[in-house]
Amino acid sequence: MPIQRPTWLPKYIPELQGLRGIAVLMVVFYHCHPRLVGSWAYGASLWGWAGVNLFFVLSGFLITSILLETRGEPRYFRNFYGRRALRIWPVYVLALVACYGLAPWFQHVSDGAAIRSAPWLALIFLVQNLFRVDLPAAIGPTWSLAIEEQYYFLWAPAVRVLKRPWMLAAVLVAALVGSTAMRLANFAWLTKTHTLIHLDGIAWGSLLAVGLHTMALSRRAWLLMGLGGIAAGIWAAATIAGGTAFLDSALAVAFAGAVLAAIASTGARNPLNAALRRGPLEFYGRISYGLYMTHIMVFIYFGWFDARMDGYGTAGNWAVVGFRLAATTAVATALWYGFESRILRLKRFFRNRGSKIGS
Repeated sequence: MPIQRPTWLPKYIPELQGLRGIAVLMVVFYHCHPRLVGSWAYGASLWGWAGVNLFFVLSGFLITSILLETRGEPRYFRNFYGRRALRIWPVYVLALVACYGLAPWFQHVSDGAAIRSAPWLALIFLVQNLFRVDLPAAIGPTWSLAIEEQYYFLWAPAVRVLKRPWMLAAVLVAALVGSTAMRLANFAWLTKTHTLIHLDGIAWGSLLAVGLHTMALSRRAWLLMGLGGIAAGIWAAATIAGGTAFLDSALAVAFAGAVLAAIASTGARNPLNAALRRGPLEFYGRISYGLYMTHIMVFIYFGWFDARMDGYGTAGNWAVVGFRLAATTAVATALWYGFESRILRLKRFFRNRGSKIGS
């Protein structure tokens, strides 16, 4: 069975950028939920953590698509890891420098004390999620980044070596089953952010890529499967999976369905697709990495504004949420246009002949 992108699937799927925007806004509002207690938005904000699962599905699909479409090319590993390093490391290093270089502000300790107590080996090798290390809140979001980097460190060789699609699918199904099993086992050595219990989303995204590149189905068939995945995942999360070790599994199915539906309907002329392709959601998707990595830092930096609003009750809380969104958007926008986008121009030195489907 050959591995190739379907003729109907464009090299760039703009709707996925909008889904990225939804994911990052979910996370930002989740971290604002203490300010939303008692409001109509509080219940919804508590589910914002699931935005990370949506990120995982998107990343799984996009990166696996790139790996599948370039695995026969020369300099496969050099190009893949070079492009990943340019995408991930500059902002990551910048966040570490800010967190530990301005420790009195972000950690309320001296720079020297922060630097001496930092888990540098874990941070350098991006394994901080595997151990019970005391990470400053400002760089807390890096746990999900660590999961992605660990996954692709192993997944890229697997895609190169395992030539048959069923072999790749078997590995991914094993990851799905194993992740749920590890959550059920609840071993004492597992951290809450451990990679082994958070593989659902990224494995589902990778499965979508493998399926789309090997199964000759129509766009309509893929769209119906995507819509079915959304319905099944939401139903399971709201009923039998809620509050259990299967909740992440159910959410991953729903988000995989959403991603698949967006892929199969790309270019459609309807309000939903249009909202994902352009406008605020597309913009937030573009700046999503910087926003995700820096939003807690921005919250801490402007903590003085929170304190001033404490005496104004609900109105003050909404003012804090609005100010946080505006400030984080401004910082992430400046980071994208002034730093990230300039660094990413260097990707031309790691150019593939294959797909431009991902970031």
